[in-house]
Amino acid sequence: MRGLILPTATTYLMPVLLLFSLFLLLRGHNEPGGGFAGGLVAASAFVLLSVASGVSVARRALQVDPRSLIGVGLLLMLAAGVIAPIFFGEPYLTSYWWTIPVGEYDVSVGTPLLFDIGVYLAVAGTILLIVFSLEEEA
Repeated sequence: MRGLILPTATTYLMPVLLLFSLFLLLRGHNEPGGGFAGGLVAASAFVLLSVASGVSVARRALQVDPRSLIGVGLLLMLAAGVIAPIFFGEPYLTSYWWTIPVGEYDVSVGTPLLFDIGVYLAVAGTILLIVFSLEEEA
């Protein structure tokens, strides 16, 4: 029988953890954080949910198989690090930047962000695959 406090606290903590993971992802190119740290925090949100409510609830909340996250993450890393530079005839991991006007501001978006999103998804998927598998065995 599960208690009441942890599931209730999880409903409030999960959105905060997921927003913090996105903050870490977007901040991490120039400062501490990035795809790895953000992916760990995102995975910890779903791990907390699986501890509080069970693996089946966490899998339903995730809505995707963790293996799909790993695959998409690896494809994004490959696209940003290898395919884009080869397409432009440049060395591996060459960065490309685009400026997108958002209102009165210009936002720079580049392949390092795409690579970090790939790392984010691959790390989150790997951690969730391991934890969900271990919890289902227990």
